[in-house]
Amino acid sequence: MAQQQLKPASELAKKNGVRFPNESNEYRRARDLLLAEEIELRRHIERVAEQRRALPSGGQVSRLYRFESENGQVVFSDLFGDKQTLAIYSYMYPEQRERPCPMCSSLLSAWDGEAADVDQRIALAVVARSPIERLMALKKERGWRHLKLYSDVSGEYTRDYVNADDEDVPAFNVFTRRDGAVRHFWSSEMGAETADPGQDPRGAPDLMPLWTILDSTPEGRGTDWYPKLSYPK
Repeated sequence: MAQQQLKPASELAKKNGVRFPNESNEYRRARDLLLAEEIELRRHIERVAEQRRALPSGGQVSRLYRFESENGQVVFSDLFGDKQTLAIYSYMYPEQRERPCPMCSSLLSAWDGEAADVDQRIALAVVARSPIERLMALKKERGWRHLKLYSDVSGEYTRDYVNADDEDVPAFNVFTRRDGAVRHFWSSEMGAETADPGQDPRGAPDLMPLWTILDSTPEGRGTDWYPKLSYPK
């Protein structure tokens, strides 16, 4: 099917018609130019997502990975539940770390509120290298209700899909279960090696709602601020 011819973003921006009290003509001109760029960004996000969905089949998961859940031992296929797609976030909270990563914790706190919605379409799991008892204590401390946490006791999954040297780094992997085979589908592969000068080596799309909000403000993300595990009351 032929690709639909899209109207120029600048043309769509002219149809906007939004005006706010007391704004100057200078502001409106600049804002409409920005709107055109935002439309192009939305289109680019759609193109990238379409290209991601069209990836060839990834490598088959051949090892029998075992995890500890709050209800006992499970194997990798159990993490899918009744879904055909499984997303796994690898949490920076190994046994040697006294407290979990604040950035990961901020992300997962936001995801906990979305987990019930995500579960309507795919399975979502959080894996860390800490013992399951430690993860359950953290879940209670953070007030998480919906996230499913698993302990990678042996580290086999972590070494294969997060870091071969079992370093304390995060990861986000997606797997599929089709025609009796479990395969790797996609992983966020943007790290320090692929970062532009002066930019945080984040993925695209950015998984953190926090940054999406701050990117809409004049202060932005800043260069010297990161989330904390707790704040003074």
